Amino acid sequence: MATDYEDIDCGSFDAFVKIVAALRGENGCPWDRSQTFESLKPCMIHEMTEAVAGIDLCRASGDAANLCEELGDVLLQVVLLAQIAQEEGLFSIEDVVRGIGRKMLRRHPHVFGDSDKTPLKEEIPGLWEAVKREEKKGRTPEQERMEQEAYADAARQVIKVLGQA
Repeated sequence: MATDYEDIDCGSFDAFVKIVAALRGENGCPWDRSQTFESLKPCMIHEMTEAVAGIDLCRASGDAANLCEELGDVLLQVVLLAQIAQEEGLFSIEDVVRGIGRKMLRRHPHVFGDSDKTPLKEEIPGLWEAVKREEKKGRTPEQERMEQEAYADAARQVIKVLGQA
């Protein structure tokens, strides 16, 4: 039985996560329920591209409405992929948020650490890369090779999807 969508809370991240879970649920949307990691890859590329265009449009026009909408579409992709992962017992959206929060803390020791020195803006990318290299220590050559292959494959998929747009 349909509910008047005007009465549904859309004002919080948690409420949005519940909306996406309902879309994937037993009585949810057939399209959303049929999605997989693989089927959503072109959608993620498309929405990411529209968000980048939204930044340009916002700067060119001063109107941020399109950018706001496109960022929402990217967020939908993230939450939908995390919902699928949760259904498969892999991880939850809370794990995604926790992971990125911890990464930001680690990669910004000049903000969250005990450093007395604030680096220059130009120094930040090098510091970020140094922390990133430290995080990846202990990885096997096979793990490195697989990651590089996945990045190359993703780049080919972006080019393919954009060529079809």
